[in-house]
Amino acid sequence: MFAPAIMRALRKNKTLRYGVPMVLLIVGGSFGLREFTQIRYDAVKIKIDPELEKKLKANKVSLESEYEKIKDSTFDDWKNIRGPRPWEDPDLLQGRNPEILNTKTT
Repeated sequence: MFAPAIMRALRKNKTLRYGVPMVLLIVGGSFGLREFTQIRYDAVKIKIDPELEKKLKANKVSLESEYEKIKDSTFDDWKNIRGPRPWEDPDLLQGRNPEILNTKTT
């Protein structure tokens, strides 16, 4: 008998209609954010395989070592070839057909 009147009163109450979902969103969001940020710290604690770690250390590549490899190279015969645009044929632009390169494609 009083149920419809109570339901109408609850629907009109702005605190229940807007405030409670907002508080639930804020509190639930903070718990969700805590779980997602915990993944970052758990990933740091994971140990990698010792064999893989040895391979990574053996194949250590640094910027200085790569520079030493190419510093005596000559780039006089180097040719700049632009990549194909989405509407162009890639075989024509990779230096396979130079006369086509000089013509404008549409």
